[in-house]
Amino acid sequence: MKLTYTVTNAEDSRSVKYILKNKLLLSERLVKKLKYAGRILCNSLPVHINESVFTGDVIEADIEFDDISEEINPEAMDLDVIYEDDSIIAINKPPYMVVHPTSYHLTGTMANGVMHYLLGKGIKTRIRPVSRLDRNTSGIIIFALNQYVQEKLIRQMHENTYYKEYVGIVYGNMKNDSGIIDLPIGRKPESIMLRHISQSGAPSVTRYHVLEHLNNSDYVRFILETGRTHQIRVHCQAIGHPLVGDTLYPHPETKDGHVESVPIDRQALHSLKTVFIHPVNGNTLELSAPVPSDISHALEILKK
Repeated sequence: MKLTYTVTNAEDSRSVKYILKNKLLLSERLVKKLKYAGRILCNSLPVHINESVFTGDVIEADIEFDDISEEINPEAMDLDVIYEDDSIIAINKPPYMVVHPTSYHLTGTMANGVMHYLLGKGIKTRIRPVSRLDRNTSGIIIFALNQYVQEKLIRQMHENTYYKEYVGIVYGNMKNDSGIIDLPIGRKPESIMLRHISQSGAPSVTRYHVLEHLNNSDYVRFILETGRTHQIRVHCQAIGHPLVGDTLYPHPETKDGHVESVPIDRQALHSLKTVFIHPVNGNTLELSAPVPSDISHALEILKK
């Protein structure tokens, strides 16, 4: 993939580096990577990033690299691909699957499957998840196919223009049908995994809207304005309505978050919809993943 920009009168006598960072919106890290690889051109000729450019000059940045994640072994999997192009691949992640290899999960992760899928298409690139889902959370996850695309999407998240919508089942009937949970989240002392509400934590904002009142539970839509680890799960527990099936942040009256009458053995949370500006063509892209059968079945039980 090549990015190009034609210098205008407003940039006359500016440096190549200025064009790369302010017009093509490349990060400092990517600019350095392109520089050392000799992938920056001016009017089809190699150019130093500190050289001046003039009106009409065409700057090119070739951002395609064979840059494979050597620590990830490819594994054949039946991936539910909901969208793909030259820049991104979107997958409907099933529950019980880890996104990226860890010391406890070296194989069988989403990254292992994506690596196999891309290599089968002749694409050699690092595995770059734009965001992560917890092991037992299902739904949409986006992988960027190069560093530029990943950085552009992460920038959208920071600017709150990357829309993420989840659905879940919570314990109890919420007093208000909609609202905002604005509580800071930090790492729980002496725990690597657990988070909690902490005044010294990072700002965390979740919007919610009750879709349906059920038997001592609610079916709720969640919209993330920030993306902290376990954000929805921690926020739901904090307001007294933890997610059904959540073993890390359970309801105090349940046994590790489980209720015998509700046939679901994970937190009832699903990444339903994602909307963002495509980092290359500039179009709005809306993706959705159907609610999985275990959550649908739990809803049927709780309606009775």
